[in-house]
Amino acid sequence: MNSLPSTDLVETLKSQGQQHLLAGWEQLDPAGRQYLVDTLAGFNWAELRGLYEKRAEPAKLPDLVDAQAPVVQLEEPDTALDALGSVALQRGRVAVVLVAGGQGSRLGSDLPKGCFPITPVTGKTLYQVHAEKVLALGKRHGVTPPLFIMTSPATDRPTRDFFSSHGHFGLDPDRVFYFQQGTMPAVDLATGKLLLEAPGKPFLAPDGHGGCLSALENQGHLAWMQDRGIRSVFYFQVDNPLVKVADPNFLGRHLRAESQASSKVVPKRSADEKVGVFVSMAGRCHLVEYSDLPREMAEQRLADGSLRFAAGSPAIHLFSVDFLRRVASGSGQGGLPFHIARKKVPHIDPGTGERVQPDRENALKFERFIFDALPQAERWLLVGVTHEGEFAPLKNSAGPDSPATVRLAQSRLAAAWLDRRNIRFPADERGNPLVPVEISPLVALGPDDLRGLQLPEPAEGKPYLLDDPDNL
Repeated sequence: MNSLPSTDLVETLKSQGQQHLLAGWEQLDPAGRQYLVDTLAGFNWAELRGLYEKRAEPAKLPDLVDAQAPVVQLEEPDTALDALGSVALQRGRVAVVLVAGGQGSRLGSDLPKGCFPITPVTGKTLYQVHAEKVLALGKRHGVTPPLFIMTSPATDRPTRDFFSSHGHFGLDPDRVFYFQQGTMPAVDLATGKLLLEAPGKPFLAPDGHGGCLSALENQGHLAWMQDRGIRSVFYFQVDNPLVKVADPNFLGRHLRAESQASSKVVPKRSADEKVGVFVSMAGRCHLVEYSDLPREMAEQRLADGSLRFAAGSPAIHLFSVDFLRRVASGSGQGGLPFHIARKKVPHIDPGTGERVQPDRENALKFERFIFDALPQAERWLLVGVTHEGEFAPLKNSAGPDSPATVRLAQSRLAAAWLDRRNIRFPADERGNPLVPVEISPLVALGPDDLRGLQLPEPAEGKPYLLDDPDNL
């Protein structure tokens, strides 16, 4: 590449007030210069300018004056629905999308969060737990759903290497697809100038879990699904080991309702629990972030004392492929909007080359959220489940939603399943088993799968493990 940037590039950056992005050009090697040129060519300058101009505007929220508590179906046993969902799996009409763009930095790890060991006895990672659930679905239904794993620039290579080094946990590597979510540059709060992570490297941040939708479409995965007769996409996030991956009952409800977007719901445990809340407005489903729900609404009670707006989101969804393609193309209500967040972003000063470590919010980041697709669905469904059965997210190193609480949640659930087989464990006053209990997804995806198995009796004071279906 020429030792000088092209005239077109220089003129473009001048017109946008972004000439500083070429700082250090002379010191870049040819590969570095090409990276910078390619990166800058991918920016939508008009979009970035428009987002910056809206920085002082309050977040555009739906008018909640007419918001109603939505109708929520209870997830109850139903053999007809189970059969309907099973047929969809048997016919290869279901794909699984695992959102795994985050690192385990809050857990003290530089690896992707999916690499974190989380099961209470064997220490299997989140990735292995989820992969084994997909593998178990395939063994039960004769067809293994393709697994699409959304990564970020920081987690893509480590995730690919992790799956490869573990033999894809028994999955066919040709049925495991990796795709990176998009990125957006961070913008200086005071000036609107793009920040530099290093000379020749604009600071890029993942564009939010909603970025999976445009990434699936732009990288051809939704078209791939459609071409192969896949009609439903099961979506979930990597941090929740209790998730029932593409369970037939949920699938059956989704298909029977001809729903375009179906979501699981957990009851809020308190008015200030930090989960998004589903509401119904003008016949459409909306998810309101907990920080955006007015306090008076969050605290409203029904006659029995329960919360009126109690439909919390565990981020578990089913979408029709046709619906996702329509939203991704922007032919619905304009695709998914960007949300603007003020953050502290370290960067270099382009004039001095020195690193700046801000002590206050200095930048804007732009993210999309998958739940912004929900209001575009004409037919939608909410299905109520429990925290104990399906929601124990790993977010913090200690306290709530930490490795200790997530491992305990898995032990409690496994012990509850075994209790139905008259295998019981000593417990504390809260009902927590006094020993770790673990059941591999390859043994059971639910309590009914334990029927007919020769289960060992627990040994006093010892961890209890069911991990090998061939020995039961």
